[in-house]
Order: sequence, then C-alpha cells, then structure tokens
Amino acid sequence: MSIVLTPFARARLFPSPVRANTIQDCSPEDFERRLNSEAPERVLPGYAPFCRLHVHRNWTSTRTLTVPVTDDNRHLLRSAYEARTREELPVLVRWFEGVDAPVARYLVPILYSREQLAREGSPIDADWGVVGCLYTMEPEEIPMAPITMMRNALGVGEGGSGVALDRDGYRHAVDFWERNANWRP
Repeated sequence: MSIVLTPFARARLFPSPVRANTIQDCSPEDFERRLNSEAPERVLPGYAPFCRLHVHRNWTSTRTLTVPVTDDNRHLLRSAYEARTREELPVLVRWFEGVDAPVARYLVPILYSREQLAREGSPIDADWGVVGCLYTMEPEEIPMAPITMMRNALGVGEGGSGVALDRDGYRHAVDFWERNANWRP
C-alpha cells in the first residue's frame, strides 16, 4: 500500500511560513516517508468506504488540534467567515487565540482512496492520499466539523465528497464542537 500527501493536505499541514498549529519538526517528505514505512497502531474506518484513518504515535512536537471550551477560556474564542481554498465559499468558523494546547499523543492522517480523489479531480499516483490529519490525545477520530459534513453533502462542486449527511453523526459532531474549538497562535 502506498500513501502520498495531496496538494490540499500539503498546503494545510505544512504551510509556508510554518504555523504553530500545524505539523512541527517534520518535512512533508519525511511525513510521507514515515506513513509508508511505519505501520499504524490502528486503522479506523472513515465516514465513507473510500476513507480511512491511520493512528500513529506522535513523533513530533505537534500540539493537539482542539482545546476544550471552559468558562475560563470562552472569552478567547474568535470567529470569522473563511474559505479553505479560493474556489470554496466562505463558511463561519471559530477558534481560540491565546491558549496553550498540549502536545498531541497521536497523529491521525485521514486517507482517501485513489478512486475517490480521481472523482474529486485530484488524481494521485498512489493507493491512498492524505487529505488531512488530526492531532489528538487519544488514539481515535475526533468528529468532523459540522460545516465539513454539510460541505461533503453538497458534493464535489462545492469542495465536498458527495457523501450524504448523517443526521445522528451531525448531532454528535455538534455536541463535540460546542464543547471544543480549534486554536490559532
């Protein structure tokens, strides 16, 4: 099985200049090499048959992706309308500023199959392509953001995957994201 970073993931996980809330101490090439040479501790099913998640112990100083919302830090939440790419429509996002996230125990790359990436107009020369990565304390997936679930349901033309919205999964995601938020330096 071969794995490559998609251009979408490369830009988000390894931006230039480097940001404190992305993968640290590792080049994109080293990340790819490690995923191809080291078996994951666990393989988790994704939200659709073309998606899977590989759980690896964090070998970097990368910090967790999310921080719990508490009465003590709620005032540090910010929000804005943003798009992930120039082609996508902006959506409302929120994040913390001024919080210290702990170093993650796990890196959980999100993989899409070669066939799905070709359907989405992003062909790869490997079996699987990394489309994102979770930085977590536990060896498990954190729920997809509700807006990502909506975008996926809208289809490939709107930056999604074409997978229908799962109402129970959406409610579970809302419960998680009401209690947690991403952070930015």
